Amino acid sequence: MDDAFIADAQQILSADNSLVPEFWQKKYKDEAGRNWDKFYHRNSTNFFKDRNWTDREFEELRPGHAFSEQNPVLLEIGCGVGNFVWPILKRNPDIFVYACDFSTRAVGFVKANESYSEDRCCAFVCDITKDRLADTIPPHSVDIVSAIFVLSALPPEKQADAVSNILEILKPGGRILFRDYGIYDLAQLRFKSGHKLENNLYVRQDGTLSYYFSTERLRELFVQHGGLLELENDYVVRRLVNAKREIDSDRVFTQAKFQAPIDSTAIENAMTNTTL
Repeated sequence: MDDAFIADAQQILSADNSLVPEFWQKKYKDEAGRNWDKFYHRNSTNFFKDRNWTDREFEELRPGHAFSEQNPVLLEIGCGVGNFVWPILKRNPDIFVYACDFSTRAVGFVKANESYSEDRCCAFVCDITKDRLADTIPPHSVDIVSAIFVLSALPPEKQADAVSNILEILKPGGRILFRDYGIYDLAQLRFKSGHKLENNLYVRQDGTLSYYFSTERLRELFVQHGGLLELENDYVVRRLVNAKREIDSDRVFTQAKFQAPIDSTAIENAMTNTTL
């Protein structure tokens, strides 16, 4: 993102000074899982495409990588209906995948899929901001956690709780693979007045939340709060051109990798750090 693009984006965002009333802010935040359940009731398994691109962006997901040599264990948080899970299971015959979502309906779709097998996958309902992952997954047993377009569905005051929860099941040396919406993304700039809850947090027409991350915010969550090592943390910008809809703008995503310290004591210490 160049300086001119950032300046234009900041000007657009600064023009929206209206906030959703506090009553509705609380309602949207409290009913986040319910609103995603309604989303999957309307759209079934037809809304999102399978994420066949993930191993191009994250080498850890490729067969033959060091993380994929010894029967790796992966946790997909915010699994939806399995659009990440099915390509990973197909490409990696030795991997075991835990998959969780706070939508009961979404998890039901995963379990009903013909590719679902309890020998290779365990799908379960979990609100990662309050339900303990270690009640289902053995502590410090997961090699890779994929957090792809999921933390943006959480209000910022609950994001640190989700990170602390993840730390409890992540192996020493395990990695978190992150991709989500970035600040100044086209979707953020196109929100009309009346959808903003606070800086970088918006509500869509269907009641679901969307938070737009900066790399600094990721560093706060995973390094300063979580005590993890930052391997990568940057913006990914993709030009979107659609002449029919008169769209010519940038999609902006944040993409990062964080690694747990090899010393398990350091992970335990990080889990006790709840201030952010």
